[in-house]
Amino acid sequence: MRLSSLADYAVVMLSAAARHAPGERLTATQLADETGVPLPTAQKLMGRLTQAGLLSSARGTGGGVRLARDPAEISLADIVEAVEGPIALTACVDDLRHDCGLETSCRVKPHWGVVNSTIRGALGGVSLAMLSGASTGVPA
Repeated sequence: MRLSSLADYAVVMLSAAARHAPGERLTATQLADETGVPLPTAQKLMGRLTQAGLLSSARGTGGGVRLARDPAEISLADIVEAVEGPIALTACVDDLRHDCGLETSCRVKPHWGVVNSTIRGALGGVSLAMLSGASTGVPA
């Protein structure tokens, strides 16, 4: 399992945002400059992260984005799902998909839900505060 570049960049950008003062408004340009994420990608991600409720945005003078919740309340799973969609290692856990040739006789399919829940739980146990160093005061 490997995160996409977009999910990785989202983690990097939110970690940078978490190191700023609570409530501080940030721009895509600021976050791109701080993290090295290309500006168009930063802008795209800010839209997705806002839509997912991880960032809140304000327009106009003094506008920008800020974390919508405390960094300790945002998990790695939240960030990954905001960019990638639900965490699932195989497509067969999606009840709407029926494109596997083994589906009717597969004895493993009933167990993938447990695997996915375990992975989501592990990612859910890692907070943005931990990733950013905000909880320990150590820069990440």
